[in-house]
Amino acid sequence: MPSRSEGSQAMKDVRRKVRRAQTIVPFGVGGIIDLRGESFVAADTRSWSAHGERVESPRLARKLGVQGFRSAPVIPSGKAAFAARIGPVYVRFPKWLFCPHCRTMTRWKLINEQRDRAPLCGRCPGRPQLAPMRFIQVCSSGHMADINWRRWAHSTAENHDQRQCQGQPLRFVATPDSSGLEALRVVCMATSCRAERSLAGISQKNILKRIGLPCPGTHPWNSDTDEAVQCEETPQAVQRGASNVYFPITHSALDIPAPQGSSEDEELAARITDHELWTDLTSAENAPNADAFRNILAIKFSVSEDFIESLQRRHAQETAAATTVVDADDDLSIAEWAAFTAPESATMSRTFAVRRTHLGVDPDDPRSLLELNARISDVVLADRVREVRALEGFTRYEANAGDGEEGEGGRIVSVNTHARAQWLPAIDTLGEGIFLSIDEQHLTAWEGQPSVREWTRRIAENVRHSYKADRLGEKTGPELLPRFVMLHTLAHQFIRQLSYDSGYNAASLRERVYARSHAPGSEHPPQSGVFIYTAAGDAEGTLGGLVRQGQPRNLRETLIRLLESAQWCSQDPLCADSTGRSLANLNRAACHACTLLPETCCEIDNSLLDRTLLIGDGEVPGFFRDAVQAAVEESARTVDLS
Repeated sequence: MPSRSEGSQAMKDVRRKVRRAQTIVPFGVGGIIDLRGESFVAADTRSWSAHGERVESPRLARKLGVQGFRSAPVIPSGKAAFAARIGPVYVRFPKWLFCPHCRTMTRWKLINEQRDRAPLCGRCPGRPQLAPMRFIQVCSSGHMADINWRRWAHSTAENHDQRQCQGQPLRFVATPDSSGLEALRVVCMATSCRAERSLAGISQKNILKRIGLPCPGTHPWNSDTDEAVQCEETPQAVQRGASNVYFPITHSALDIPAPQGSSEDEELAARITDHELWTDLTSAENAPNADAFRNILAIKFSVSEDFIESLQRRHAQETAAATTVVDADDDLSIAEWAAFTAPESATMSRTFAVRRTHLGVDPDDPRSLLELNARISDVVLADRVREVRALEGFTRYEANAGDGEEGEGGRIVSVNTHARAQWLPAIDTLGEGIFLSIDEQHLTAWEGQPSVREWTRRIAENVRHSYKADRLGEKTGPELLPRFVMLHTLAHQFIRQLSYDSGYNAASLRERVYARSHAPGSEHPPQSGVFIYTAAGDAEGTLGGLVRQGQPRNLRETLIRLLESAQWCSQDPLCADSTGRSLANLNRAACHACTLLPETCCEIDNSLLDRTLLIGDGEVPGFFRDAVQAAVEESARTVDLS
């Protein structure tokens, strides 16, 4: 899928192609992409909404309060020039560039753009390619802009000529007599000025405010000054590739078919709401053409217009309800949990097919397998599963952005910065997976132990003071339970072991953790399980390999090995004895050598992980401690016999 530079310039060169999955994360709206020395930012969805392909996920749409989802259209290889105006737009950013040879800085303009060509220096022989400046400015309201390098160079002006200097060319030089940012300097080339300032201290908080640089209140893809808003936030200078430049807000849901026994009216309603004219009808509301859309749908599906109107009213009620649900995440997890724990009653479809299996443990098997089997209540294999992943918006500089949208007291920037988003960009992936359900009786007894609860309380205290508190609370519920940390760690160890046993790339797998307790007065049962499934956008892991690893003999060996490997880490004893790791001390005994995964695998950014709650130590009994000890003893006896 080709991206485009500012001014709708087609990028049909192979190095300027973006995969469809990347238009959600990491190069979704507002994200920066580096392509062989060039830097671009993804524009909002206004540029390609009319050509997006519909992605159906009614459950997720109700949760997010939108009419639906669309994915970026796929452009066949070699057709970029023909289809240049239907794909996502990627705007050149930052605008300030410099020549790596003569070091002259240039503020790139739309008039300078040439189709399918990188910006070149017009002063040097051979015309080398210009490079983007390393630092940009962002604010916690989601705005991003170039730093005013002219103001920066003259911010330490010492005489009248320097203070009165007007827009002379700049140079970005590197001096050999120092190192680090001190060696990089922005210099005014005016003969009577020669003002300069190094980049030392540019990362200090509020440094731009001290030199009088406000936030312009714009986004890089909005060239019209009319779209700028007055922003009172203090801009901060950050590196272009820093992790706090872009925090995408994504949501996902599995495609769970309606329960068996649905009425014919419900099936007919689903077909109508899936039709492409349904979005036009719900968008039209009371507009004159609404009657025409209603009439066309009624004729096409041989129903009355009153039936269509009733569907409209129900849609309006569901949309309104979705915006007022306090804990909408429950709505998704409850249906998924019900489908996995009762696969016999789930409706099989082209995108969802599950079947129950087991670990195949017999009474005369080794004690390690018996202990393991006692703690695993259900094993379900998903031969087919479909996941929809949607991008709601993004934040900058601060990940914990609040609940409001930009301009409404919040800090979340919508995927449509011009109007309220009626639909969101999304992708769907088809794959397979393995679901494990933990025995609730064993889990409740383990969670009730004082040492386990006290250990988890310390982690919960770190969560409460973390900038991720709100986001983590959406996954864990109002209270962090020991089961969540244990199950989350189990999911990570499961993925790591599957990558060893089956040859899967760990980044092609994803987790879903079900760890909600039974709330007082709730009719829904408690949740205690994990679902590991393929999530790559290509063919890897979609041909039955993961399901084959879920066969009884393979699965029980994988589980025993993952528990054995969780006992040690190359960073021990530092890792095992840790009282707080990662940002905000949200992990305990977990590091890159033993537990962490690529961030695409994890629901909560590699947070809330602890091997101690999985296998135990001298202070805390792990949930699988008995199975691990039995496996170690059996291995020792095997060694003695040999």
